[in-house]
Amino acid sequence: MQKIVLASSSPYRADLLKKLGLPFTQASPNIDETAFDNEAPTELVTRLAKSKAIILAEHNPDSLIIGSDQVAVIGDRILGKPGDTEKAFEQLSIASGNKVKFITGIALYNSRTQSIQHSVEFYNVYFRELTAEQISFYIEKEQPFDCAGSFKSEGFGVSLFKRMEGDDPNTLIGLPLIKLIELLNLENIDVLQPNKPI
Repeated sequence: MQKIVLASSSPYRADLLKKLGLPFTQASPNIDETAFDNEAPTELVTRLAKSKAIILAEHNPDSLIIGSDQVAVIGDRILGKPGDTEKAFEQLSIASGNKVKFITGIALYNSRTQSIQHSVEFYNVYFRELTAEQISFYIEKEQPFDCAGSFKSEGFGVSLFKRMEGDDPNTLIGLPLIKLIELLNLENIDVLQPNKPI
């Protein structure tokens, strides 16, 4: 089986990939994630997911490289990683009482054949009406500064929601495993029989 590389330094994505039981290594792609002018969210996450995977190919010449990127969107506004308390408070204040759409791009690059597969997956989160005190308490407790939209759905972030909708809850955390399994199948890897060629 070809080596599998996760093109991400995210511990959250690594924890998700471990669910599949496949051996993998992890490397940071270190790319500029700035959106282009007038770049749609779906175009942005597709471009970045593909770029993250392809950029690691030089050092991983016979590998399947997984790239993923995610943005949170309210209306036509993209919410990235907040980085600090003030920005997190602003993002959660905007999310309060609203639907937040999470758009995740995933790419699987085969550096042996130089072929790439990719997809965009969606997941919606409906936020409760939150007071300033609730938002401040959440931020202090969870410190969600490295998460798009300023919350961790796998942690205490669930306390912020009214409901969620989507095909794969892993998408919300940043790595749509159902789609990834499908892409791996197309590269002749069956996670249920990893040592048997498809």
